[in-house]
Amino acid sequence: MNTRTHLTPLTWAFALSFTAIATPTFGLETQPAADPPNIIFIFTDDHASQAISAYGSKINQTPNIDRIANQGMRFDNCLVTNSICGPSRATILTGKYSHRNGFYTNKDTFDGSQQTFIKLLKDAGYNTAMIGKWHLKSDPTGFDYWHVLVGQGLYYNPRMIDNGTPVKIQGYATNIITDLALDWLDNKRDKDKPFVLMFQHKAPHRPWRPGPDHLTLYDDQTIPAPDTLFDNYDGRGSAARMQEMTIAKDLNDNDLKLNTPKGMTDEQLAAWQAAYEPKNKAFRDANLQGDDLVNWKYQRYIKDYLRCVASIDDNIGRMLDYLDETGLAENTLVVYCSDQGWYLGEHGWYDKRWMYEPSLKTPLIARWPGVIKPGSVNQAIVSNLDIAQTFLEAAGVNQPDDMQGQSLLPLMQGESPANWRKSFYYHYYEYPGWHSVRRHYGVRTQQHKLIYFYNLDEYELYDLLADPNEMHSVYNDPAYADIRTELHAELKRLRKDLAVGEDPVPMPEDPKEHVPVTPRTPR
Repeated sequence: MNTRTHLTPLTWAFALSFTAIATPTFGLETQPAADPPNIIFIFTDDHASQAISAYGSKINQTPNIDRIANQGMRFDNCLVTNSICGPSRATILTGKYSHRNGFYTNKDTFDGSQQTFIKLLKDAGYNTAMIGKWHLKSDPTGFDYWHVLVGQGLYYNPRMIDNGTPVKIQGYATNIITDLALDWLDNKRDKDKPFVLMFQHKAPHRPWRPGPDHLTLYDDQTIPAPDTLFDNYDGRGSAARMQEMTIAKDLNDNDLKLNTPKGMTDEQLAAWQAAYEPKNKAFRDANLQGDDLVNWKYQRYIKDYLRCVASIDDNIGRMLDYLDETGLAENTLVVYCSDQGWYLGEHGWYDKRWMYEPSLKTPLIARWPGVIKPGSVNQAIVSNLDIAQTFLEAAGVNQPDDMQGQSLLPLMQGESPANWRKSFYYHYYEYPGWHSVRRHYGVRTQQHKLIYFYNLDEYELYDLLADPNEMHSVYNDPAYADIRTELHAELKRLRKDLAVGEDPVPMPEDPKEHVPVTPRTPR
């Protein structure tokens, strides 16, 4: 739904005052360029905001992602519509929920004939490119140039498709994707047109294989574990106990780097074994059991994950440096986002899918000189649903009425629209499937969250202020009776307004359809 009058680039030439939630008023003296901006969408897979120092990470530093935040705006409440890779990507492209764009689960294939913001920008004169992880099964459409990983993609020596031609490139995927993006910017784009580049990484997706520059990073450190690493799920319904995504039981030997990886060159493999074999021998000799074994698994998992993040941050630095050196930074809207949040040991988990905060919230950071005040923070409820309309309005292109988000441009400009959303609808469909997270939908406000696991007929209610870790559902607490009634009414309204309908996914509740990861406990 569109919520404000369309802005052309010329209407931006005025002083801006910032009244976003919990942030003081200011004025901007600079003016944005009248030319349509370039757009670079930097996208990672499974990057938790807890692993970004701009979001207060206690476990790592991300100086280059922080550059975007320090020079722009950090959104602290960016929520996803469906916390899983493919559906999130489809939502970003279309500005529509899964039930509108037809992509519910990772088993689906994206309908590339439908409307996307990329096609609309191309029609408006933009040069369009998609480089990196696509993960939607069908070929990219609406792009002048595309060079994408095959399927999920490999960390080392990945197979790719270059505008329809299969290729294999030697090296580390995060570096390769950046090389290709910089080459397109420097040598392949039409420099007479504004451009939109979707610069999308595989990392830090499972199995978290670090690049050659970071194989021993954190070896001399112990990463603090979250307080809920040993959660027993007593405060929630049955769904939390039915999952298969615990660090204790469900990580396998490939995840834990206890097997020799395949697909590497001799040189790559020698560096890998030099880094991992001494650590693996020490682990086997220790013969850990119980909580000690879980703590070891956590350290191995989190360090590999953070090593992948370090490569991402280094390569974002390369991109930002290029923009500065070429002068493109002055009129380029840079947005950093991930496809959803991720569990870094919270509740003893890895992976995503849940409507609980660590997977519902995704990092979103934007920089646009002269439009976004450096170092600003916004607390409004925003979403990956809003990205398509944001790019369209920034480019001066009309937002189609059938898109379901709201342009973030007024928030970026420091406004607090009276009609901005006060609640948000979420829906996860992929069960049976990996990790056995049951289907559920719900509503979240700034303080409360109501979740309905509809195949189990179980509700959960959380007070995010009193219980930020969502350890205890208060659904049956008489003190929350009024809140429960309000949230039920709001959930009903949202489902009606969004025309969600019944659960349409053709995935029967049949155990034989469920193919979980088979964990192997390391010895």
